[in-house]
Amino acid sequence: MENKEESPGGEEAQTIDKAEQVAAGVEEDIESLRKAIAEERDKAERYLANWQRAQADLINYKKRVEQDKGEAIKFANATLILNLLPVLDDFERAFDSLPPQLSGLTWLDGIRLIYRKLQAVLEAQGVSQVKAIGEPFDPALHEAVTYAEGEEGRVVAEFQKGYKLHDRLIRPALVMVGKGKEEEKETVEE
Repeated sequence: MENKEESPGGEEAQTIDKAEQVAAGVEEDIESLRKAIAEERDKAERYLANWQRAQADLINYKKRVEQDKGEAIKFANATLILNLLPVLDDFERAFDSLPPQLSGLTWLDGIRLIYRKLQAVLEAQGVSQVKAIGEPFDPALHEAVTYAEGEEGRVVAEFQKGYKLHDRLIRPALVMVGKGKEEEKETVEE
C-alpha cells in the first residue's frame, strides 16, 4: 500500500485559499446588501415624501372645500336679495313722488315702517348700500350712465342705488359722473 501523504502545507494552503474565497464572497454579498439597503432606503424616503405631499394636498383640499362651503352659505341668498332690490327701489320712488299733503297720513307711516323693516331684514343678511354721490367714481362699484358738468371724476348724481352682500358687489350703482366745468366760449363780435 502506498501512502499517499500530502504535504501538510498543501492542505493548509487550500484551506486558506477557500477561506479567502469565502471571505471575498462574503464581502461581495455584504457590499451588494449595502447597495440594496441604500436603494430601499431611497425608495422608502421617496414613498414618505410622496405620502407627506399627498397628506398636505388632502388637508388643503379639505380647507378649500370648507371655504367654498362657507362662501356658498354666505352668498346663497344673493339671487333672492337681487330680486328684492327692485322692491326697495319702488318704495323709494313712491316716497319721492308723494305730494306734501299726504305726508301726515297714518297709512303712509305704516308703509314707511314696512319699507324700513325690509331694509332691516336685508341689512341683517349682510346687505349694505354702495356710497355714490360725492364719492370718486370707482368702476368696481359704480356704473357710469352719463357724464355731466361737475367735479371731474366724482359722482354727481345717482339713478339707481348699488348694493353689496357682505364684501361682494351684487349690483353696481348707476351714476352720473362729473366731467369738469365747461369753459364758456367767448365769441368775438365784429
